[in-house]
Amino acid sequence: MTRIRLLVVLLPLLAVAQQQNDDKSMILALESAWNQAEIHHDTNAAAALMADTFISVDHHGKLLSRSQYLADLKDPSYNPEEISNSETSVYIYGDTAIVSSAYRTKGTDNGKPFQHHGRFTNTWIRRNGKWQCIADHETLIN
Repeated sequence: MTRIRLLVVLLPLLAVAQQQNDDKSMILALESAWNQAEIHHDTNAAAALMADTFISVDHHGKLLSRSQYLADLKDPSYNPEEISNSETSVYIYGDTAIVSSAYRTKGTDNGKPFQHHGRFTNTWIRRNGKWQCIADHETLIN
């Protein structure tokens, strides 16, 4: 009887742990898709990842709305050729996820080469079974 009670208690906990692992994998895939959207100036792909109320603080400290962020993404004078994330952690709190990561971006800006190394924190929420980013904050390290 004790083993059955233990199983009754543990099975829901295991299900929650598995769901969190699935959610973390999904969020990491979405972060990767975001990088690809930026490299390819794909505003449709980026928009699909963002809530309508999305806000961003870029690495210059500028606050951007969703439409401003997408307009900047479309600008061909800023051309990231590589974007990579490292030291990435995903923290799940029910239908909210926080991502903390370091990043490196390499490319050209107005024809001049650049390399950025920084950190970002993204906040994601799950609405109707779909994860969407509601806030992004970046800080340059170098």
